[in-house]
Amino acid sequence: MPPTDPPRTDEPPPAAPAPPLPLSPPDPTLQHRSVAALFVAMLSLAGFLGLNYNLHRGILIVLYALLAGAIALWLGLSAIVRARRNQTARPRGSVAATAIAGVGIGLSIALLLAFALFGKQMSAYGQCLSGANTIAAQQSCYSQFSHTLSRQVTVLGSGSPR
Repeated sequence: MPPTDPPRTDEPPPAAPAPPLPLSPPDPTLQHRSVAALFVAMLSLAGFLGLNYNLHRGILIVLYALLAGAIALWLGLSAIVRARRNQTARPRGSVAATAIAGVGIGLSIALLLAFALFGKQMSAYGQCLSGANTIAAQQSCYSQFSHTLSRQVTVLGSGSPR
């Protein structure tokens, strides 16, 4: 016996849902917060331009970049959350500020780990370079640095000091 079709009704098929209404523009205070987050995030990355082989100065610069990145991340995320709570559009620059702040925080953490693991080697390399007046002396400093760095990596990889 063939299958039977469902009974027909005179009702039209259900219509597709209406597209969502466009969101209202973000509150000016949220837009200002987002711009501030973008500015502070860029400052956190600009702090890395001052890095050199001076260990103490490098640690301070990286800590500054970490703090600036954390503040920018907080400002950007709070602007996004408040805009969503107010059912307004996301402020311009808030996503970019959050992404740039994340990159700054990641670089800061990586550099702090590098300073913690290889701080003595980097400090000795910086002192050697400050006294090197010729290219040959600079190359000697670099070869000494790479030799001690590879020895340190080998020690860290094997887990036992030599």
